[in-house]
Amino acid sequence: MTASITPMEYKLTIEPDLGRFSFAGRMTLSANADQPTDTLTLDCAELAIWQCRIQPNGSDDNLIDCPFTVNPANANLTIHLPEPLSGPFQLTIDYAGKINDRMAGFYRSRIKADKAPDYIAVTQFQESDARRAFPCLDHPAQKAVFSVEMIIDSNLTAISNTGIQTITDLENGRRRVAFHPTPKMSTYLLFFGVGPFEIHEDAVDRRVRAVCLPGMGDQTEFGREFGRKALAYGENYYDIDYPLTKMDLIAVPDFAFGAMENWGAITFRENLLLNVPGVTSREAEARICEVIAHEITHQWFGNLVTPEEWKYLWLNESFATYFGYGMVDHHYPAWEIWDQFVRSQTETALSRDALNETFAIEMPGGAPVAITTSTAPIIYSKGGSILRQLEAWIGPDPFKAGLRRYLTDFAYGNAASHHLWESLSTASGMPVAELMRNWVTQPGFPVITAERKDNTLSLRQRRFTFLPNDAAQTWLVPVTITAYSPDGAADTQTILLRKKQTDVALPANTAAYKINTGQTGFYHVCYNDAKNLTRLGVMVAGQQLPPLDRWGLQNDLFALVKSGLVPMAKLLDMAENFLSERAYLPLSSLDSHLFEAFLLLRGEIRTRTARLAMTLMNGALDALGHLPAPDETQTTAMLRDQLLVHGALIGNPQTLDFLTDQFNAFLGGSVIAPDIFRGVMTAGAVSGGGTALEAMIGRFEASSVEHERMTLAGALGSFNAWPLLEQALDYTLEKVPDRIRFMPLVAAAGNPAAMDRLWPWFVDNFPRIERMHPLLFERVVAAFVPGPGLQDPDRTSTFCNHLQRKQPRLRDVIALSLERLEINAGFRQREK
Repeated sequence: MTASITPMEYKLTIEPDLGRFSFAGRMTLSANADQPTDTLTLDCAELAIWQCRIQPNGSDDNLIDCPFTVNPANANLTIHLPEPLSGPFQLTIDYAGKINDRMAGFYRSRIKADKAPDYIAVTQFQESDARRAFPCLDHPAQKAVFSVEMIIDSNLTAISNTGIQTITDLENGRRRVAFHPTPKMSTYLLFFGVGPFEIHEDAVDRRVRAVCLPGMGDQTEFGREFGRKALAYGENYYDIDYPLTKMDLIAVPDFAFGAMENWGAITFRENLLLNVPGVTSREAEARICEVIAHEITHQWFGNLVTPEEWKYLWLNESFATYFGYGMVDHHYPAWEIWDQFVRSQTETALSRDALNETFAIEMPGGAPVAITTSTAPIIYSKGGSILRQLEAWIGPDPFKAGLRRYLTDFAYGNAASHHLWESLSTASGMPVAELMRNWVTQPGFPVITAERKDNTLSLRQRRFTFLPNDAAQTWLVPVTITAYSPDGAADTQTILLRKKQTDVALPANTAAYKINTGQTGFYHVCYNDAKNLTRLGVMVAGQQLPPLDRWGLQNDLFALVKSGLVPMAKLLDMAENFLSERAYLPLSSLDSHLFEAFLLLRGEIRTRTARLAMTLMNGALDALGHLPAPDETQTTAMLRDQLLVHGALIGNPQTLDFLTDQFNAFLGGSVIAPDIFRGVMTAGAVSGGGTALEAMIGRFEASSVEHERMTLAGALGSFNAWPLLEQALDYTLEKVPDRIRFMPLVAAAGNPAAMDRLWPWFVDNFPRIERMHPLLFERVVAAFVPGPGLQDPDRTSTFCNHLQRKQPRLRDVIALSLERLEINAGFRQREK
């Protein structure tokens, strides 16, 4: 029989060989068997186990050799004990493993170095890859202390979660680096790495350190400074001191995710930590800060308090997403970061959750929850948006008090969803538990249909989906309604919609009304009131509604268009009211919706869409200026960048004339401003020939800056001429590193000139494409199926069904991609 095992401490010795891509390991686990057992089972994958020895605590006996069996299919190791054991014991396992190239477990990352080695080795364990580096109880609830030591070449640097305790010189130019024990934590948060690293301390808070490759120290200053600010914000807001003596921000060249919150040793893609003046755009600087804040939030949400099960992963990621923006807004309020949140998180989540193929924020079941193309928009983006809705409803002070109570009560332990909302209910005195259970444990969200009769507003809710769905679901919806009088005076009220339908009294002199004021509610609105919608359109044209509400009007309308409830012409009519729009949030969203429609539609409605999109672009770019200004806002730079890229892809003559001149200057050796570099490279691909492709590849191979390489990679997918695009995509599959190989492919799937030719290319090259990292491969599938797959939906569906039988792990991404294909096909058919 196998008993429940409670781990207390892991002592790990790791000896990597960067020449052979292998490592030797010894793991000593101090644990307690809760009841008598004659076997011990640990998680273990892709490790060669040499020896297992047991020693009951309190025994003076030598370690006892134990037979063992390894089950690769179940990724576990079973140790057979000489006699039943209960109580405390120590288990020592000697083993070996490979330093792989799959960006998971203990893996290698290629570097450009003046001298050996050509690689560093680092770890990435979330959600369940610690077992690829050492045998363990690889579950978030199985917390323990970790004492790590590494045996490395003396010219290299070792990094782990905590500071160095001792360094001992050994023979043959090696040394043993021992680290202080960690706090009690989960296996997925453990980190160790080795390479020719440089360490740069922040001048103000020496706990904050940047770890990078040689020569990149100056590029870490921006990230170090914001890391210090974010850490101070977290300690103040949560009222709990950061418990470690250091917090490393580590730049890793090859990294599948954006970043990873390892306690005290946070890893990042280089472009999400390093800031290179003259190359990094203002949008990229905001992204650096947001990701740093996201990972530092995890030091409390996830590291200090960890989910009991992976089904509660939202307790980590939703809060990190929300505070990732909140911390940046606190320090840089002029960046309009909450507008960026609504655009990148809430809008994304609403679109993802409008599929029938969706799921609850709190994932059902107890199996490991992987962060995938399918799950991320729900766990991160919807979860963060629901927290924004909650804080707006209960107020900032009760929200903060409830979070402090939750973190204090469950520090160094594990929690479930109900622990959080119980803390918030106590702090606010409001029915938070009822509301949050309603939003977190069921999939989807409502559309609120509004119809006015005299001074009574009838509100009705039902689940919103793009495709038909008769689910009889209801939500507890905080609904905010603003009534506008003829002179523009506003009267706002908030109700909690509990039933399918309710009536609300409007002031007697109401000329127009807007539902979801400030857009904090996670729902769409359908106005069954043509006069009111017309009046709101007039208010948009006159800039009488705030930017958030102008965004909400057109975003709700586009969702209704995609669902077939209203025709595309109705959105285009509303869009005429945005011709003087200059604000980032509403215009960037409307431009994206028009570009999506341009990609999908055919015939006269496509021509009208393109004409209106170009009119909006030209008006905005004439007002903003085509070239960046030193004193302009961050969102102005972001808006211009998007309009230039879409203008080039749509074929806007005014945009292409400007960008082509800039690209010719680039060919002549001129420096292009970072904030328009993406647009210039896109136009070079759209308008250029073989010379443009050669120049872009040459710059890509010569550049040492990841941000620039990513921009160039994306532009490779934008060539208009099919032979050049085919050549660019072939180069992508052969030469572009796996970590960013998806970018040209995804860009090509959104290239209007290639939409009707890409699917056969995708099928022909599929054996090469599927070798990509699983997470990044999913992004390619999700891009190709709904877009280029539209050329022949039946053939695309047949291909995907065969792929799902061959690779069952792709079930979720294939299901959502096929549903999007059906939505797009219906959209195109209706608008013929």
